[in-house]
Amino acid sequence: MDYFVHESSYVDEGCRIGKGTKIWHFSHVMAGCTIGEDCNIGQNVVISPDVVLGRNCKIQNNVSVYTGVRCEDDVFLGPSMVFTNVINPRSAVSRKSEYRETIIERGASVGANATIVCGHRLGAYCLIGAGSVVTKDVPAYALMVGNPARRIGWVSRHGEKLHFNEAGLATCPATGEHYRLLNGEVSIVEE
Repeated sequence: MDYFVHESSYVDEGCRIGKGTKIWHFSHVMAGCTIGEDCNIGQNVVISPDVVLGRNCKIQNNVSVYTGVRCEDDVFLGPSMVFTNVINPRSAVSRKSEYRETIIERGASVGANATIVCGHRLGAYCLIGAGSVVTKDVPAYALMVGNPARRIGWVSRHGEKLHFNEAGLATCPATGEHYRLLNGEVSIVEE
């Protein structure tokens, strides 16, 4: 094996796990899922069947990643954050055929104890604040907080708050990268 699994964890047959990935204590990786290279799966994490995690994803303790979730490269899922996969669950009604897809795009971060209601897309490099409840699609680079989550600003790929001038331009204070805000969408300005 070119990945690490703690002895207290279970990895079902039929999973694909990338080189350098670490799966820590009391976790369960279920059949049919795909985990990219260099991921870090914290304690007490469940990865359900058919979940896809890209390269370098970080999943903190006590997270269940349910069927229907797809995380692109470099996604961060904070401690005890929650995904759903059915809109109207009932114990007495089987809705396994109704799972809704949730996409977390490259570089997005979800804070501790946040809830992501299924069927939505979280844009690249967005930042979801701790305890927020996401009930709709999130634009790339958006800074979202509250219940329901609302956009209160924009962040860079580095996670720094962006301050746009009248021309719709901003510079990341940490990296010097330039960003443009046009028609409610943020994009990086390639040099």
